[in-house]
Amino acid sequence: MTVLVFGGNGQVGRELLRALAPLGRVVATTRSGTLPDGSACEVADFDRPGSLAALLDHVQPSVVVNAAAYTAVDRAEQEPEAAFRANAEAPGAIARWCAAHGVPLVHYSTDYVFDGQGNAPYREDAPTAPLGVYGSSKRDGEEAVRAAGGRHLIFRTAWVYAAHGSNFLRTMLRVGAERDQLRVVADQIGTPTPAALIADVTAQALRHPGGLSGTWHLTASGQTSWHGFAEAIFAEALATGVLAKAPAVEAIPSSEYPTPAKRPAWSVLDNRRLQQDFGIALPSWQDGLERVMAEIAAG
Repeated sequence: MTVLVFGGNGQVGRELLRALAPLGRVVATTRSGTLPDGSACEVADFDRPGSLAALLDHVQPSVVVNAAAYTAVDRAEQEPEAAFRANAEAPGAIARWCAAHGVPLVHYSTDYVFDGQGNAPYREDAPTAPLGVYGSSKRDGEEAVRAAGGRHLIFRTAWVYAAHGSNFLRTMLRVGAERDQLRVVADQIGTPTPAALIADVTAQALRHPGGLSGTWHLTASGQTSWHGFAEAIFAEALATGVLAKAPAVEAIPSSEYPTPAKRPAWSVLDNRRLQQDFGIALPSWQDGLERVMAEIAAG
């Protein structure tokens, strides 16, 4: 089996290269043709969706996993064309090739497809109503993948972080080591989800004998605010020796931290369907944080 992974240098992509290795030959792509360790890989330019079919023809994968995306949420408000090319047109081109060749496609989406006005975890069939360009482009990507008509597994996730890359946890550790006090938004609620969990669940789903197709919510279990996540990060960093001291964390409303793109206030996704369909238990977000912090401490 040959598994083609788009976005091999991202948070989820890097974990996928590890998690999918037991399934067979894994072929990675990045826009630059280079992986984080400096090794060469295939080139995939999501700014040129029309070029992707030739790459797929060249690799002839048995499975395609798309972990590439335009994820600069605020910059997307000024660069909508680039966001839609990468998040909607490119996945559509990949999905059409996969459908024509009978190849299953895994594609990742986001809590940003919802408006964040809920107060109960969003089910997969909840109406989408994105607040900005990023969410709209990701919703259109989902629709393009479904419209292609092939077997697809769309996994919506949220608040992704890892021991590597650019993410909230690593930002907190960096600024927390420099400052005595931080101000963190407390009125946005979601579920911190490790990239490693997303990759491991993806591998398990691909091994599932059912040949399922559809949309699932793939996050850790439970919920917290960004402020609650920050406090948990610092508590775990102290416990593992990653930090010698931690800053005080002041809770603030989103109105005191304005951004070009509006964030969903409620981003909790109902992950029960995934657990039932694939027989997978999704751990709490606290368990996920412990694992990632242990990885950082060991590194």
